[in-house]
Amino acid sequence: MKIIEYSSKYDEVIKDLLVELQEHIVEIDKEKYNILTPEYREKYFEKTMNEVTKYEGKIFLAKELDSIVGLIIGVINNEDEKTYDFSAPKRGRVIELVVSNTCRSNGIGKQLLNKMESYFKKIGCKGVLIDVFAYNEGAQRFYYKNGYFNRNIEMMKKI
Repeated sequence: MKIIEYSSKYDEVIKDLLVELQEHIVEIDKEKYNILTPEYREKYFEKTMNEVTKYEGKIFLAKELDSIVGLIIGVINNEDEKTYDFSAPKRGRVIELVVSNTCRSNGIGKQLLNKMESYFKKIGCKGVLIDVFAYNEGAQRFYYKNGYFNRNIEMMKKI
């Protein structure tokens, strides 16, 4: 298995992986707010690629033999910031990390995460931000094991 950089020849498999992740999120969403519409595949891919272009982003793919089995997408949309009540260095943000269901628990996610962290370090980031859906407990355990911690917690109440 090797980690390679994005190439447009993999666009369709990237779309497949993003749909696979959304299907999982829809399945575990207890409030059923997350949905998967017919236009999701194309619209979300387009939105994601625009963010990658706009914010110094990178996409790395996990390739096993001739198949893409995972991806990570990261952007830099958090520059150095100093205000009267906040001071933080430049931070990268992982916006997607997906490993195909058939290949999970084989260290692929860790390799993808390490590759993105190396990219972020190389361009001067001092931290990495990741939003994790609260009901995605497997993802939370994965990130905790890899040194991530809760910084902010968004809470909700149905009324």
